[in-house]
Amino acid sequence: MSVNALYTDLSGYYDLMCADIDYRAQSHCVHRLQQLFGNGGSRHLDLACGTGPHVRHFIDNGYDSAGLDINQPMLDRAAIRCPEARFSLQDMCEFRLSEPVDLITCFLYSIHYSAGIERLKACIARVHGALATQGVFCFNAVDKHKIDNDLFVKHTAQHEGSRFTFSSGWNYCGVGEKQSLRLSIEKASAKETQVWHDEHPMVAVGFGELIGLLEPYFEVHVLEHDYGKIVSWNETSGNALFACVKI
Repeated sequence: MSVNALYTDLSGYYDLMCADIDYRAQSHCVHRLQQLFGNGGSRHLDLACGTGPHVRHFIDNGYDSAGLDINQPMLDRAAIRCPEARFSLQDMCEFRLSEPVDLITCFLYSIHYSAGIERLKACIARVHGALATQGVFCFNAVDKHKIDNDLFVKHTAQHEGSRFTFSSGWNYCGVGEKQSLRLSIEKASAKETQVWHDEHPMVAVGFGELIGLLEPYFEVHVLEHDYGKIVSWNETSGNALFACVKI
């Protein structure tokens, strides 16, 4: 997978981009899922870990945590945030571990960075091979059939005298296995305003198809995308949290 130029250039702003995310709540929810469905182990790997905020919370909760990402500047920042953790520059569809882990996470819809169905299948197989018996794979995903191309989320943040406005939204043409994540970043200061636009290629998959890809490897639990409570998916919402137990 090629390194994204926007993230390479703006890795220092990544935490600002994600300032509205409750990393603690997300990490705690997955910890509860590991307790409910998993083997009780504490060896953890975070796929597409970025600058390591989830890894930080898992370490603080007693996990032996590691992370991987395809972006070295992100990993450099993650290592500063989590000096106890092990980080590696690896593709989540091709990664290798020296020993199995008990929990693998992939937050912020990053499973879609697999970019195509064949690579998604490869990622699922790699995860299964890397997990110990009754290990858990947790990630969130969006159903391609539920995507609203007109829907964007937006938030602002102040940093070093500039006001940043971040917006993002899914886009799907209605057919095939490709969707995209469209990003816009505006940096406004007293002297000038700069704007970046980018589009990330992502894999498009319906939840029925995704469950079919997972079931040969896992006992699959599909949950509502609500990190405050653990509730079964209502089969109508377009976002869900997956807790997959190795079989």
